[in-house]
Amino acid sequence: MIDPKITTFIWAAKLNSFTKAAQMLNLTQPAVTQHIKQLEGHYKVNLFNKVGRQIHLTEEGELLFDYAKEIEANSLFIERTLHNKSALNKRYNVGTTLTIGEFVLPHILGQYKIQHENIDVIVHVYNTDENLKRLTSGELDLSIVEGLFDKSRFKYKKMRDDELVLVASPASTFARKGEVSLEDVAYSGKLILRENGSGTRRVFENKMTDIGLSLADLKVYMEVGSIGAIKSLVQANLGYTVVSREAVKKEVREGLLVVVPIQGIKIMREFNFIFMDMSQNSFIQEFVEYIMNFGENRQ
Repeated sequence: MIDPKITTFIWAAKLNSFTKAAQMLNLTQPAVTQHIKQLEGHYKVNLFNKVGRQIHLTEEGELLFDYAKEIEANSLFIERTLHNKSALNKRYNVGTTLTIGEFVLPHILGQYKIQHENIDVIVHVYNTDENLKRLTSGELDLSIVEGLFDKSRFKYKKMRDDELVLVASPASTFARKGEVSLEDVAYSGKLILRENGSGTRRVFENKMTDIGLSLADLKVYMEVGSIGAIKSLVQANLGYTVVSREAVKKEVREGLLVVVPIQGIKIMREFNFIFMDMSQNSFIQEFVEYIMNFGENRQ
């Protein structure tokens, strides 16, 4: 269990206020002040500077804050792991990015639940950045993300490759051309993309950079957080998008959308499992293995 003084310090640092931390933790302000003074006395450093009515971390406070967040994450992880070890009904939190959460994982989870009735896998859908943030904070047992992340910071295992494709309405100019350049896609002004921070967008922008195109000139017609909404806009011929082939299989099969080849270019990325410590959580090992075998059995 995490030391209450550390919890108080974390909230004071997050909110830049002893008063707001007291309200958040249902403590008196003198109790919060006392907790901080005890930590400062123990470590023999000042943790906060006061500027007007606000407080700000000192350099030593920033260092302790980094360690404190690790302590908090480990505490959450240990608490959940111990509970699941002894409980008859187990519960795990898995974060995914939008393409995986909406189009790849649901069928797999359905089959997994049939075979593991006592295990509840709660899926949380975030963009890549938010997934990594919540994994680091201990809120998630496992993340499955599309696209790029800092592989030096996390433990990971490749799930499989995925291809991003240009998708348009059958009635669009792009569809009539039959093939377009990446310059046309990036600069002609009707490109609909996910928000900054999404794995799909990051991979697309990296491909532009790789072939020497300028991100500063990228013309994004709309930013939309929902893949379903993006597909509806493209079907209505209000623009075109770059999206996982997995996400448009049904619409392409039914003739509602078409995949338009990009001249001389394939945009590939990876789906990856990301975790903090697989060896300490048997669920991660088993769940990752189940998904990998599921994919092999369907090939």
